[in-house]
Amino acid sequence: MSGITTHVLDTSRGRPATGLGVALEHSSAGEWQRIGNAKTAADGRAANLAPAGAALAAGTYRLVFDTGAYFQALGIAGFYPQVVVVFEVRDPAEHHHVPLLLSPYGYSTYRGS
Repeated sequence: MSGITTHVLDTSRGRPATGLGVALEHSSAGEWQRIGNAKTAADGRAANLAPAGAALAAGTYRLVFDTGAYFQALGIAGFYPQVVVVFEVRDPAEHHHVPLLLSPYGYSTYRGS
């Protein structure tokens, strides 16, 4: 498991968002570098966003959720084609869990545990 994980719940359907694409990126010198990507599992979790053994550094990261493709696959017209969550990692030794509560016309996020 990487030091950054996510869990996506589709609140409009009352279940985990399965198969939703998510990318993990790190900001370096003002440029975003993709570290890894995954699709959420049946429980809505994406635990392996970074390559195995990759060291987490302090800095600015973002998760890019491909919500447009997710809702399109369900035959639902959503409003947000992507959800981008930018956050700071101050202590790379800590685990950073960034959940997303999602519906076709809104979303919410927070720092989880």
